[in-house]
Amino acid sequence: MGKVNRFFEEKFMVAAAKVAGQRHLQALRDGIILTMPLIIIGSVFLILGFLPIKGYPEFMASLFGDEWLTKLLYPVGATFDIMALIASFGIAYRLAEKYGVDALTAGAVSVAAFLLATPYQVPFLAEGASEAVMVGGAIPSALMGSKGLFVAMLLAILSTEIFRFVIQKNLVIKMPDGVPPAVSRSFIALIPGFFILTTVWLLRLLVENTSFESLHNVVSILLGKPLGVLGGSLIGSLVAVILIQLLWSTGLHGASIVGGVMGPIWLTSMDENRVAFQAGEALPNIFTQQFFDLFVYIGGSGATLSLVFCMLFLAKSQQMKQLGRLSIGPGVFNINEPVTFGMPIVMNPLLIIPFILTPIAITIATYICMTTGLVAKPAGIGVPWTMPPLFGGYLATGGKISGLIMQLINMLIAFFIYYPFFRMWDKQKFSEENQAAS
Repeated sequence: MGKVNRFFEEKFMVAAAKVAGQRHLQALRDGIILTMPLIIIGSVFLILGFLPIKGYPEFMASLFGDEWLTKLLYPVGATFDIMALIASFGIAYRLAEKYGVDALTAGAVSVAAFLLATPYQVPFLAEGASEAVMVGGAIPSALMGSKGLFVAMLLAILSTEIFRFVIQKNLVIKMPDGVPPAVSRSFIALIPGFFILTTVWLLRLLVENTSFESLHNVVSILLGKPLGVLGGSLIGSLVAVILIQLLWSTGLHGASIVGGVMGPIWLTSMDENRVAFQAGEALPNIFTQQFFDLFVYIGGSGATLSLVFCMLFLAKSQQMKQLGRLSIGPGVFNINEPVTFGMPIVMNPLLIIPFILTPIAITIATYICMTTGLVAKPAGIGVPWTMPPLFGGYLATGGKISGLIMQLINMLIAFFIYYPFFRMWDKQKFSEENQAAS
């Protein structure tokens, strides 16, 4: 036990802390979080459009006409389809904050750089034509959403790095002291903004003379597809799960750190499922943000809600019973810091074992059930991670009872893995309490 603790304290925790403090990863995480309220709002309208109630479409059509679904889904397009645009601003804003430069201006310039890198062309299929033609002068909504997310991320980092470099080198236009601060900041941003937009413009001109044709294609082919394969595979997802659990085992927020890298991949997969769900087509992806938030991490990272039930109903020690009472409220909403730090699981070699094994087993079991068709895949509905179990699985799969059952099965898997380790820990605490009493 001592050797394991020393390894975590002296080796793993030091390296993990450096990764956790990396400003670019933090900016990616915090910037993408800016999109989540919009995605959740859009998901509410998506659920209302596809309620699994017999006769519901006919009832809505009788009240609001045949175009009721199209009109009801307007907010879905206004939220999901600007995901990359919002992330472009949010990532640049957060990164500029960490550098101590004007975050608002950095975010605005990042959005301009992202739009500059985007070809203003959309496909148009004329009546009676068999092939679509590309029409200029229109912003493609597909590239403003999940398909443009990687370009938005990279350009947000690039533009903010140029922005802070130029400002820190003092290559700016300074106004007299009497000029209002807002006006002064706008003049300070002129030279760095010019450098950023000129750089992106030259990159676009360069790429347009290659077979890639656009920066979006470059990122999609060279970066997006390999990462998508990694994040969309069982092996890649298991690696992400193990890293999250190892980080949490040292007291670091594993989901936030790993999510900075994997989050955009899972959000893109979620949106692909959302588009297929709206069109009534087969869902292409299993591993989405909701797969992990709602099916794997039931009760929080480590799927600790079942461990809380062990404390509530099976504990002999007063310490475990009391911790169970304190943890059940947050645990139902997938918040488990009272368990991870109060039991504790952090830096506890005995409990780290099931803490890592449980999400691995749940990920494999859920993947098998969804691959074989026994359980519906996540429908691309942005159900928040705080949604209580059973409700979350039902809503995430578009109103399929199999999603609810899968969550219940996963809770049972977690219970049987945690129970023997819990018994040993509870027995130890019970013995300590008896010794203290005597």
